[in-house]
Amino acid sequence: MSVKVYAAQTIGLEGQIIDVELDVSQGLRSFTIVGLADKAVDEARHRISYAIANVGYYPPHKKNQKVIASLAPADMKKEGPYFDLAIAVAYLLGSKQISCSPEHTLFLGELALDGVLRPVKGVLPLIKKAKEKGFTSVILPKGNGEEASFVKDMFVYEAPTLADVADHLAGDVLMPPFQKKEFEAEIQNYDFDMRDVRGQDVAKRALLIAAAGSHNIGMSGPPGTGKTLLARALPSILPPLSFDEAFEVTTIHSVAGALKNSFLSERPFRSPHHTSSYVSLVGGGAFPKPGEITLAHRGVLFRMVGLQRCPFRKAEQHFL
Repeated sequence: MSVKVYAAQTIGLEGQIIDVELDVSQGLRSFTIVGLADKAVDEARHRISYAIANVGYYPPHKKNQKVIASLAPADMKKEGPYFDLAIAVAYLLGSKQISCSPEHTLFLGELALDGVLRPVKGVLPLIKKAKEKGFTSVILPKGNGEEASFVKDMFVYEAPTLADVADHLAGDVLMPPFQKKEFEAEIQNYDFDMRDVRGQDVAKRALLIAAAGSHNIGMSGPPGTGKTLLARALPSILPPLSFDEAFEVTTIHSVAGALKNSFLSERPFRSPHHTSSYVSLVGGGAFPKPGEITLAHRGVLFRMVGLQRCPFRKAEQHFL
């Protein structure tokens, strides 16, 4: 029997919906995942098999049957543990252990061997893309729900285990949708506040002009004159983030795996080391990730550059 469910993964800073097609047929025991999958996705068949067994259902490795899961589009590389839950649900449907209609539901999550769902990164752009494609609900691990709930007009369900997902889909025990969060621009308490800086009137006026017009600024001077302190205090005089700006910033940090809270409402401050590599600054790599420049989007990027020593100019220059 062939079934189709839906998952998603991030491509750069955007989400991409992935069709998970699974077929169960008679034959020698095998479980194969195709669709240009990386090692993490290929190893999912072992996690899925034992997770299904440990939550009380009949797993693929206990029957003489041929199971093949296809991740489409086939020419797009699939990375990470995003597809564990979708493949497991597809198998339970294909083997007729549960019955439901998953056409408008997105499934995201990594499975542990005991069936517990582990959170994944980059949830916000995935839910945004799902809404654009007409999906109405998403089932994801406990811990991802608050981040996903900021996307409006989507039913978000947090599931602790695969058993909870199966019971919900079968209609035995329905999970309540996650309570939607409303964005509120909070008054931030900064560790470094411009009003606490005494003196430096000329430098503070220059920073105020730069903040008002979103300009770059360079500061030069000997060590200990307050350049770093002024740079760290700059976010305290920037205007608060709007919802759209906060959504952009949260999306970037979610994809990078650097999201500390469910939703960022303050402007980021990034201070990479002066020896940072090109890739760490602008992003990229074998598995492309946002760099420090991208992570500083809508905020402050502080970079220290040491100038060559000479008799006429013994100084260090800092760029914002």
